[in-house]
Amino acid sequence: MKQVSRILSIFIICLALPFTACKEKSKPAAEPANAEVLPDDIVELRADQIKLAKVELGTTEMRSLGNVLKASGVVTVAPQNEATVCMPLGGFIKSTSLYPGNTVNKGQTLAVIENQDFVDIQQNYLEAKNKMVFAEGEYKRHTSLFKDEVYSEMNVQQVTVEYKNLKALIKSLEQKLVLIGINPAHLTEENISNSVNLVSPIKGFLKSVNVNIGKYVSPTDVLFEIVNSDNMLLELSLFEKDADKVALGQNIKFTINNETEEHDAVISQTAKSVNNDRTFRVYATVHTSCKNVLPGMYVNALIQESVVEVMAVPSEAVVSFDDKDYVFVYQREKQEDGKPFTEYKMVEVKKGITGDGFTGIEVTGDFNISAAKIVVKGAYNLLSAKKNAGEMAC
Repeated sequence: MKQVSRILSIFIICLALPFTACKEKSKPAAEPANAEVLPDDIVELRADQIKLAKVELGTTEMRSLGNVLKASGVVTVAPQNEATVCMPLGGFIKSTSLYPGNTVNKGQTLAVIENQDFVDIQQNYLEAKNKMVFAEGEYKRHTSLFKDEVYSEMNVQQVTVEYKNLKALIKSLEQKLVLIGINPAHLTEENISNSVNLVSPIKGFLKSVNVNIGKYVSPTDVLFEIVNSDNMLLELSLFEKDADKVALGQNIKFTINNETEEHDAVISQTAKSVNNDRTFRVYATVHTSCKNVLPGMYVNALIQESVVEVMAVPSEAVVSFDDKDYVFVYQREKQEDGKPFTEYKMVEVKKGITGDGFTGIEVTGDFNISAAKIVVKGAYNLLSAKKNAGEMAC
């Protein structure tokens, strides 16, 4: 019986040994006691990974930067540089040779207009001038005789009234002649005409031409629109919250359509009230000669705020992580298992003014960033390696 018990015990022990061995094999291998644990603010990469991440180093630099305010609007001109041309007394278009886009000078004939009323005005004016010669003589004679007590005061008053009425008539007819474009000083009985020249009041180009030969035009019809584009303005719309960010003399960079070429302007006037849509207007004078910029064009503008000297890095060097901003700086070269690695340190910074592709920064701690080598390219790839440890970081 004892022999049977001994055999059974040996059998049980033999069965248990394989399970024990398997259990020992399933346990994970323990980490080496000297394995390196990287701090949370360190990322390390091999040379091939650095090349893949396109990492480039640079340094901070002092730059003059200013906040930029974005705005949109249109190209326009000052009221004195835009003219709407009408014919005050109307008439028929006798001739014209202009069309939209033509350049005209001040005083240049735009069209010739006929109207029989022009003849009547000239006739009445010359008749009144002729009567004035007699009336003026009578007025002087009666005034002199009244002083000598030859004529009565009533006769003198009657002559005076006729003289002054005729003088007023001549003055009013002179204004009508000037209104239709006839110089009264050059008008004589020999040059009375039923047509007058409609001339341009300003220099510029024709924005619109609304006439044709034989057409009758009334005093309210717009015949020509002229724009002088030598002195153009930008009319920009900004939100009321930005009213305190703009002032006279600020520089503006603007582009038209989809062009990349920038043009310059300077703020010359700001609105003193806010519109119903909670925006206000800013006007800027275009300072550069821009042949391809025309009134009515849509523009995108960047308003340069006050410029300050700040310590800056390229904008792509600053990355955001967990609602904070960081830059990566070169830390050191090292060896692991005979392989070379490079460490980069995340340094928290405070972002400042951005402009011209650079961003001003301030270090939140006591790190001397001015003497450090900054990752100016590839910072987002390093941040990705930090977030996804194991893909690029080691």
